[in-house]
Amino acid sequence: MQDVEVIENPDAAASALDPVRARLLRELAEPASAAGLAARVGIARQKVNYHLKTLEAHGLVQLAEERRHGGITERVLQASAASYVVSPAAVTTSAADPDASADHLSAGYLVALAGRVVREVGSLARRGAASGARVPTLTIDTQIGFRSAADRAAFADDLTAAVLDLAARYHHDDGRPHRLVVAAHPVPEEES
Repeated sequence: MQDVEVIENPDAAASALDPVRARLLRELAEPASAAGLAARVGIARQKVNYHLKTLEAHGLVQLAEERRHGGITERVLQASAASYVVSPAAVTTSAADPDASADHLSAGYLVALAGRVVREVGSLARRGAASGARVPTLTIDTQIGFRSAADRAAFADDLTAAVLDLAARYHHDDGRPHRLVVAAHPVPEEES
């Protein structure tokens, strides 16, 4: 089971977002059969089976094991990931393009940039999983409290200078390109 799976297929996204199927995906963090799952969620086994077949067809659940009981084979399924993120590519072919925005300080630009990160890293993760290779990533996530807009602007200037210095020091024209994204946004009140 992956930690996070990025869903790019529109039909898979629709399946994962269906309330009943979303509940089944949550329940399948632990492997279960259709009969066991039906008892846990209070839905008829036949209905659970129908939803599981759809989720399995989209690769959102996978076979964990098969158990033989006399002449019957019980299929035990598990979610393919602990959590899912729907890529903007699943929603529309005209996903927001950060290069189309001139205002690099706007929320729209940041959302488009985040969407591109989800699309690119999701694609790399799928290829890495298929080949058994890890994707080389670096993530820094922290919170900082600015006393004023002037402090925030000074921090942005210092950070920009530091990143440009490091990029100049480590960049090689013949090296493998990596994308570096540095973003800052206020923490929503419900999370602070």
